[in-house]
Amino acid sequence: MRRRSLAAAVLAGLLGAGAATLVGPSPARLTTDRTGDAGPAAQVRGALDDPAGYRGLAVATVEDGRVRVAGIGARSTAGADVDGTTRFESGSLTKVMTGMLLAELAADGVVTPDDTLRQVFPGRTFEDPAVGDITLAELAGHTSGLPRLAPAPGGPFGTFLAAVRGTDPYAGQDAAHVLDALGGTRVRDHRGEVTYSNFGLAVLGLALAERAGTGYPELLRERLLDPLGMTATGFVGPGDPLPAGAATGGTAAGRPMQPWRAGGLVAAGIGMWTTADDLARLLAATMAGTAPGADATTPRYGPDDDRIGYGWFTTRYDDHEIVWHNGATGGFSTYVGFERATNRGVVLLGNTDRGVEPLGLRLLGVDRPTDRPDANWLLIVVTVVLLVGGGVGLVVAATGTGSTWRPLPDRLGLAGGVLSAAASLVLAHRAGAWLDVPAVLWPVAVGLAVAGLVLAAVRWPSLPVIGRGTRWVRWAGAAIGAAVSLGLILAVAVLS
Repeated sequence: MRRRSLAAAVLAGLLGAGAATLVGPSPARLTTDRTGDAGPAAQVRGALDDPAGYRGLAVATVEDGRVRVAGIGARSTAGADVDGTTRFESGSLTKVMTGMLLAELAADGVVTPDDTLRQVFPGRTFEDPAVGDITLAELAGHTSGLPRLAPAPGGPFGTFLAAVRGTDPYAGQDAAHVLDALGGTRVRDHRGEVTYSNFGLAVLGLALAERAGTGYPELLRERLLDPLGMTATGFVGPGDPLPAGAATGGTAAGRPMQPWRAGGLVAAGIGMWTTADDLARLLAATMAGTAPGADATTPRYGPDDDRIGYGWFTTRYDDHEIVWHNGATGGFSTYVGFERATNRGVVLLGNTDRGVEPLGLRLLGVDRPTDRPDANWLLIVVTVVLLVGGGVGLVVAATGTGSTWRPLPDRLGLAGGVLSAAASLVLAHRAGAWLDVPAVLWPVAVGLAVAGLVLAAVRWPSLPVIGRGTRWVRWAGAAIGAAVSLGLILAVAVLS
């Protein structure tokens, strides 16, 4: 009987491991597919040290007014090619457009850069009077002293859970939430210094829309997008379908990520989708000085080697001075930059969270490493521990012999072990460091867990409910463990 049980466990483990390979983690990797102009595509390939972590890239180059666009790789795991019309989440690239709106509306006399929040929102109460004194220019230049983020409805835990589940961390933060948070916040000690604030740019967009008497998306469309012919750029709100030709975003490790939906943070970069073709229009017109609000690129604040205008950063790299901004969402990374001295510019859009900024700098002649980010050793260790706990742990528990390290099992312990193993594997699959941890460990861990489950099932009829320890302590521990395990499984696997 023992041999049969062992054979059944081995067979079940092998079948489980085989099935796990079908749903295992699949780290992103840039394919050799190309669309559009061969020139910029070759430039990207030449600047790329490591294709791991990217899935698809759209690139546009602007040189002496000539625009060239190409697509590399796939816009989804299904393999559809990227091209200049593929829509990507823009992330914080929206901030430069918000800065350009300020410059454009100021030139038209709709606002002045020195307008304060108290003047724009006269009916609002600010718990900290200094918040009411913040100017539109301070918001655009990240010198307002506002915190980086507005308080999330679910607090820090809600933000963490959204990151683990791959959902929108900004869900529920509509304009009313942002303005209510503004009324209750305080100016930090770093006011007057350049300190990046998504909150501040979101408030700037709401302030500009308030003065113009319209919504931010409509204002942006009227003042910037339509004049430049950026017809493929727009916002996706809660419940809206994704635009046609949208890329699928994910992590470099291959985990899919839900898009971030437009709400009160649209001006800071939440919910906008755009294309390489559209951003090339914006970049070319900005470089030529003909774009609405192009003066936003003029540096105004910060130290000489790293200054900022209205949204646009100007950074010196040795003998290069680059005007730029990047963007990042849960599953996308973006970059726009240009150099006045050489009259060269570049747009890069990627559909994973691996940053494209180093690639963009290399295309502009700035020698920066493009290797993927340093391995997160803490996450690697956690991933391995989860895999070992999910696989080996259950086998050890189910084959206990009564020794110090392998006590005899009972039903309560095995039931908890099964739930713990399931939770460990679900968490490892969803949030593991699969760009650095070999993906083959996933089916191995699942196979061991299935084998352990079979061994536990074979021993179950002959085991006591509780074989050792104080009964109430064991029951309480089991209840807490089951709640934690089921909660993780529900939150990560079912509700995502």
